[in-house]
Amino acid sequence: MADLQHLPYADTAAFGEPDEPPPAEAPTPAAFDLERARVLLAAQLVVDGHNTLGQQLDHTHWQDLLYGSATLDTDLPRIQAGGVGAQFWSLHTAADTAPDVVSATLDRIDAVTTLIASVPEVLRLVTDADQMAEARDCGRIASILGPVAGAALADSLGTLRAYHALGVRSVTVAGAHWTATGLTAFGESALREMNRLGVLVDLSGATEETMDRALSIAAAPVILSRSAARALTDHPDNVTDAVLRRLRANRGVCMVSFAPDQVRHADQPASLWDVADHVEHVRALAGPESVGLAGSYGTASDAPHTIGLEDASCYPNLIAELLHRDWSEADIAALTWGNAARVMREAQSPPTAG
Repeated sequence: MADLQHLPYADTAAFGEPDEPPPAEAPTPAAFDLERARVLLAAQLVVDGHNTLGQQLDHTHWQDLLYGSATLDTDLPRIQAGGVGAQFWSLHTAADTAPDVVSATLDRIDAVTTLIASVPEVLRLVTDADQMAEARDCGRIASILGPVAGAALADSLGTLRAYHALGVRSVTVAGAHWTATGLTAFGESALREMNRLGVLVDLSGATEETMDRALSIAAAPVILSRSAARALTDHPDNVTDAVLRRLRANRGVCMVSFAPDQVRHADQPASLWDVADHVEHVRALAGPESVGLAGSYGTASDAPHTIGLEDASCYPNLIAELLHRDWSEADIAALTWGNAARVMREAQSPPTAG
């Protein structure tokens, strides 16, 4: 395990004592500027592409989330401490491949919207980019419903429209309903209807063939809500270099996951340096307008986590590392808020498909 005492921004009281000496290449405290990162985040907050907190609501009281929960890696105090101004609430369920997937998804939507309504002083449900900015400017965490699993459409455009009416703004284009060799006829119809409604097409978890077909027919920018670079870590939820290059032309955004199994190098423990490597790889191939962040928080606090990014308060750690790598403030602002907000805006008024 990396020695967190040598991370200038790490709270060793929170993460425990280190087990081993730092590796020879470990950065020194003088190499970072955590305070500068926090100042930047105060002005330009983070849009988190993938939060699974909604999956914990069956056994977590909203007051625990409001005041802090030691059993989770995210709660409202840590979300605020991390500089998060907006987040996508994943609506995937354990029943994503079961016959009752629609009812299970409706229950998840109800649980999340009930939580949001119960703490209006902290959270605000939003459905477009203007509302995201208004919530942020009022000191609220903008809450975007989605992604919904593609299977939860149950081969029905009417179900898609019903989800949209409930506030859902992202659907995952993956799974048997979309096929491993492109898109089914229903998949293509659903994608076009998502474009018409202003619902984001989420390609995370889809096959490369499905991604290619979706990018060929999409009339609006797509997102990958929780993917990293497959060239660095061979994981099925990660995205190939070929798709990243196509993402540049689409003006979509790959929101880089912090999940350790998606970013680790070889068999080494995943660290924030690995995440920074993935962020830089995505930016190099897709462009600075096509990269964002996905903390993938919402799991038990004792589950595996990326070192230095153990909970939702840790976003400043990553920003400090990127500043150390000579990222400009403009590129940081695009990474944290600008790119995701632009995709939301452009998805709501896409150009006519050619």
